[in-house]
Amino acid sequence: MAVDGVLLFGADGQLGHALQAELPLLGRLIPLTLAEVDIANADALRAAIRHHAPRYIVNAAAYTAVDKAEQESNLAQAINAKAPAIMAQEAKTLGATLVHYSTDYVFNGQSPHPYKESDPTDPLSVYGRSKRDGDEAVVAQAGAFFIFRSSWVVGVHGGNFLKTMLRLAQERDSLSVVADQHGVPTSAAWMAQVTRQVLQRPDHAALSSLYHLSNQGQTTWHAYAQYVLRQAHQLGWQLKVQPENIKAITTADYPLPAPRPVNSLLNTTLVQQRLGLNIPTWQSGVDDVLQALKLQRE
Repeated sequence: MAVDGVLLFGADGQLGHALQAELPLLGRLIPLTLAEVDIANADALRAAIRHHAPRYIVNAAAYTAVDKAEQESNLAQAINAKAPAIMAQEAKTLGATLVHYSTDYVFNGQSPHPYKESDPTDPLSVYGRSKRDGDEAVVAQAGAFFIFRSSWVVGVHGGNFLKTMLRLAQERDSLSVVADQHGVPTSAAWMAQVTRQVLQRPDHAALSSLYHLSNQGQTTWHAYAQYVLRQAHQLGWQLKVQPENIKAITTADYPLPAPRPVNSLLNTTLVQQRLGLNIPTWQSGVDDVLQALKLQRE
């Protein structure tokens, strides 16, 4: 049976770093990186969970190299689908609660409306299929669980679009960014806070479900990049590219090995109603990341 503590996989990732600031409030935190436990190795994964026998298992680990996954489908499937299935099985045996994170890429992006949890999945890429398979495995096999599907996650640590735009705007004289894909930048720090708040609820097991979790509002990659550079300029970054000079291009102008959904918007009505969340705007999360990055530079 589950003993105590929170076992965190993917502790060194973007979301994992944010979770390390929140999860100690639930009890003893056991943060594990891929270097410490290869979650693609089923035996090693089971052994780690059984050794620690945690009360909570939080899986922030994922294979996220979307384009590379087209050539590494077996590895993507092992990390994004088979590992969560094992976590779900072990969590149920222990009586532990499992938290798993997923993605808007499980949808094909053709809906004119934000996607609900009940909408059929139809991933366009190997990465999307592996994450869809992981979701289905957790739902089918876990006891108490939460799956939080999100989009365009942004945080202080690790690589992300915001940090890439800042770097390129300092290095290059021009930038071109896709303007026909729609989504919501979502704060890793806020996702971590929600995770902690949900698990602190005495009735959390009764709320087990798959939820869409993203910040309020919507934007495009192009408008997102403009916002980032505008805010960064106000905070003192010396940039070669001005926000108004970022060229808007289409998805067809920037072909990649893995197709992306044009519509990545997620309907968050269910998570608001069932978990009583007050969802902040995506701009507030981006502002927080920029402020933190500014402090790192000083």
